Parts: sequence; C-alpha cells; structure tokens
Amino acid sequence: MSEERRREIGESDAPVEDELQESFDNTVTEGAERLHRTVRTILVTGVFGGLEVGLGVMAYLAVLHETGDHLLAGIAFSVGLIALFLAHSELFTENFLMPVAAVVAKEGSIKQLGKLWGGTLVANLAGGWVFMWIVMQAFPQWESTVAESAKHFTDAPFSLQTVALAILGGSTITLMSRMQQGTSSDPAKIVATVIGGFLLAGLQLFHSILDSLLIFGAIQSGAGITYLEWLVWFAYTLLFNMVGGLVLVTALRLLRTRELFMQHRREAPDDPDESRRSG
Repeated sequence: MSEERRREIGESDAPVEDELQESFDNTVTEGAERLHRTVRTILVTGVFGGLEVGLGVMAYLAVLHETGDHLLAGIAFSVGLIALFLAHSELFTENFLMPVAAVVAKEGSIKQLGKLWGGTLVANLAGGWVFMWIVMQAFPQWESTVAESAKHFTDAPFSLQTVALAILGGSTITLMSRMQQGTSSDPAKIVATVIGGFLLAGLQLFHSILDSLLIFGAIQSGAGITYLEWLVWFAYTLLFNMVGGLVLVTALRLLRTRELFMQHRREAPDDPDESRRSG
C-alpha cells in the first residue's frame, strides 16, 4: 500500500521518487554522451581537464605559500574544479558514477568505458604535467611549498591510513558529481564543487590526479622525488580512488535506483554500439 500511495503522490509513475527519476535520467544521459565520444575528443577534453585542475593547484599553492593553512588553500583549489565544471572538461575520477550508470543501463559498453577511462587518465596527467612545468617556471619561490606538499604523499608509508585517505579521495569527488546531478541549479552545482574541492585539497585526501600534479611540480623543481616514487604512490592511490568512487558511491546509487535500471535495460537495444556509434 505504501508504494501505491507514493505513486499517487508523485508526479510520475516511476518506481522511485520523482527527484531520483530526474537525477537518474540526467546521470544516464550524460554518462552515455561521455561513452560515445571519439578518442580525439576524449584526449582533448582530458588534456583540458588536466590544465584546469592545474589552475586549482596553482591557486592552492599560492594560498598555502602565503598562509601555510591547508584549509584555506583547499578553498582556493576549488577554482580548478569550478573551471572544470564550467568548461565541461573531464577529470578521470569524475568518470565513475555517470559512465558506469550508462553501461549498466545498456547505453554503452565496457569497451567504451575502458576507452574513456584510459584516455582521460593519460590526458589528465599529460595536461597537468605541462601546466605544472609552466607554473614552476613562473613561481620558483613556491619550490619549498610544492616540495613539502608532494612529500606528504610520496613519503607516506603504505598503510591502512593511506588506503583510507585514497578511498575517501575517490568517494568524495564521485559524491560531488552525484550532488551536481541531483540539481538543475548552476549555483547549487558550484556550491557542491566548492565543497568537493575543499575536502579533497584542504584535508589532503589522496587523489590520483590532483596530488600527481603537486608531485610533478616538485620533481620539476628539483625536490629530489623520482618518477618511480610517484608511480608507486600513484598505483595504489588510483586503485583505492576507484574503490571509493565505485563501491562507496556508485554501487550504492545503482542499488538505490535498481528498478529504474531494470526498466531502462528492458527498453534499451541489445547492442549499444550499433545504436550509437562513437566513431
């Protein structure tokens, strides 16, 4: 009786609340659009994503250098995520909820998801590396600040604490994406973006892309960190970012809207590649 009453109260006959129906539609639609991008588009968008996150890192370092306060610097870092949002660029860890939801809804394939993830990850790192080289040439006075920030990550031993920090890093940015999909208000989306940036950078959570840019800047400025040290840190951070984003947020979201996915799958074509070729 309670389910029938909920349907009577809501504006639609969907098996979940109206707000979840709208959020589901937005999530699957945007996820499908990302999955069906060409390789060229993925790479270009990913490079821009690395540049825009680099903008946030630059703001973070500027405030941290002047104040020594990570929380204030975390707010400044939000500039990068706001730029990413407004410019419609792509960050690897943003690609957990929406593209995975599209695959589950049969609006894309696992192959397309792998192409999106791999291309975006490589392009984010390449764009970020270039941007950080320019930043360190422009602001050599930040060398000690970026070195200290980078060593916070590369010198951290692999432990339960660092695993937890990486899981929180992945879940935080995926939750930020979910909050953005939960509203049609651009100001509300920007507020969600600022929250995500503050938590990621202000609390020094382990994030595979954001913190890689800090480490790149330290390497380029001669801080004594090697690319091998970065790679070791990056490998486990990336893994647990994915655990946080896919398990703590994406999987629970899929479970919450399970009825909508089942309905959508029944209506979707058997071969998504045939219906919407990525080129």
